[in-house]
Amino acid sequence: MIDGRLGMEPIRWGIVGGGEGSSIGYIHRSAATRDGHFRLVCGSFDINPERGKRFGVQLGLEESRCYASYVEMFQKESLRQDGIEAVTIATPNATHYEICRAALETNLHVICEKPLCLTSSEAEDLLKLAKERNRVVGVMFGYAGHQMIEQARRMVEAGELGEIRIIKAEFAHGGLSAAEDTTNESLKWRLNPQVVGPSFVLADLGIHPLYLIRAIAPGLNMKKISCRRQSVVKSRAPLEDNAFVLMEYDNGAVASMWVSAVNAGSQHGLRIRIVGSKASIEWSAETPNTLSFEPASGSPRVLRRGMHELYSSAMAEDRISGGHSEGLFEAWSNLYRRFAIAIRGQAFSLHEPSWYPDIHDGADAVTWIEKCLESSNQDGQWVEYESHV
Repeated sequence: MIDGRLGMEPIRWGIVGGGEGSSIGYIHRSAATRDGHFRLVCGSFDINPERGKRFGVQLGLEESRCYASYVEMFQKESLRQDGIEAVTIATPNATHYEICRAALETNLHVICEKPLCLTSSEAEDLLKLAKERNRVVGVMFGYAGHQMIEQARRMVEAGELGEIRIIKAEFAHGGLSAAEDTTNESLKWRLNPQVVGPSFVLADLGIHPLYLIRAIAPGLNMKKISCRRQSVVKSRAPLEDNAFVLMEYDNGAVASMWVSAVNAGSQHGLRIRIVGSKASIEWSAETPNTLSFEPASGSPRVLRRGMHELYSSAMAEDRISGGHSEGLFEAWSNLYRRFAIAIRGQAFSLHEPSWYPDIHDGADAVTWIEKCLESSNQDGQWVEYESHV
């Protein structure tokens, strides 16, 4: 159980984006600093320099370290003996590549919002640069930090499900069932191809369950994809607000995924079911402290976070005893803790999760989006997929 003891020198850390009005800025700051492994010392929070500086000062930062741009921040921080060692990128999609590249060129470790970038060629460039500079790049697939995802991973690894046969995943909410208010700034950029890239729900939602499949069953290797996507609200074209994806794996397993922003009535809708030859498991982000376990013979059970029947690594990142609820902020904190251990080059304990969404996972997600678009543009024809790992 995590109890707040510091196991390392705090990482001097900055943020690009995530300023006033940001929907994810606060959870990044909270998750990174929760366990004391990161210390926020600077930021370039806003495209509006004055608003960004005012926001940074309100967070308690020195005014001189609230920068007008990421370029200025990286340049000036690199000249300081106490300059930043890592940066979080919490800006719109189309800026991720250029900021991540600049950070790596300045020898910074990076935690990047998803998607990592917009094209596989950009992803390959970042992979090469991160390897050359020996820098950690984490990608914020935050739901993977829930303890029951580690429990599911360990159950698959131990053979409790048998051979994986079928996966059913979805992230289908109804938050955009109606045409959006064109004055809503937080929505306008998400539906602008110049800012988000060529995909909406596949890139914004679909890569979350995609990574959960990888996190829970890392031994599966995807080989083929078929995708159909729609703009249910016609004004959103060419961006899709609904999509169906079929996937085939090298062991014969098949997967289906539904991603949508027009699932009227659904508040969230992220869930995943994995079916094996011996048993099935199912997890939902709306009830993240539980995991359903349904054996082929015997009675189904609901496994709960914090209970001693779980694998020890699924309990290592608990912050309170079982019976109490933990949520998304704790899940993000768990991932930031793993990022910090990797950045410091420390060894993970044998009894804690040592995996985290890294640059290879981010690059794979970008390739997956491209292949989905390629298939959809060919009326759902199967296309080949090859991982970056």
